[in-house]
Amino acid sequence: MDTAKINPDSETSSAAPPHAAAVQTGPVQTGPLQTGPLQTGPGIRPPTRPQTRLERLEAWASRLSIKNNFWHKIFSLVWLPFAWRSGIKMHGIKKNLSTERFAAILPFRRFNRNFYDAMAGAALLGNSEVAAGMYLFSVCGGDYTVVCKEMKYRFLRPCLGPAIYRVVQSEDVEQKVAAGGEFNVTLELEIFQQQIVKQRDEILVGRCNITFHCTPKSMVRERAGKRRARMEKKAALADAARASETGEKSA
Repeated sequence: MDTAKINPDSETSSAAPPHAAAVQTGPVQTGPLQTGPLQTGPGIRPPTRPQTRLERLEAWASRLSIKNNFWHKIFSLVWLPFAWRSGIKMHGIKKNLSTERFAAILPFRRFNRNFYDAMAGAALLGNSEVAAGMYLFSVCGGDYTVVCKEMKYRFLRPCLGPAIYRVVQSEDVEQKVAAGGEFNVTLELEIFQQQIVKQRDEILVGRCNITFHCTPKSMVRERAGKRRARMEKKAALADAARASETGEKSA
């Protein structure tokens, strides 16, 4: 029987030349299947529905808030008045900068001082979250929501001048972002009193260990949609139950 008539799409002849290689008839040998999350690049996201205008505007505002200190101050006036009143400034918040180049400076102004003219503990503690969150937000970008999960601050000595926040230890945030999904990240900060005179070095006044939970905004929207669908389904079932009770009573 001529195999060319059975499979007309085949371009090869049924009669193989004598020097042709033998075709393997056994099972195809394949490598082990990949397990675990799919590794994607930092800019690659799983396919989702197109973003609305409001969502695109929110992402644009998030990127703009970490562009420089001017826009950071403008946005903090509306959404983070504590940081606006304290006057904290970021240095090195541009994307892809190392932790050594990142610093946040808390000025020694009246709003941040206590009654014995030292930096207030609440100001040092509260701005630790602001400084660490801004560093993490600059790495994750505007596609993630960053929420403080746990923070531990240790006061070492009084701060009698401007405070400098430095990230001294950080987990590999970019690798976690590339893996996709939500994740926890822990940062370690050291807080120094800024050098006032040239003869003295910076003084270590505190240490802070802080853990953040980062969730993609697409996942947040998906969960909100599922929650809304469950509420609508529950309301529809309740309406149907009331309608059936009304029909039974009228009958």
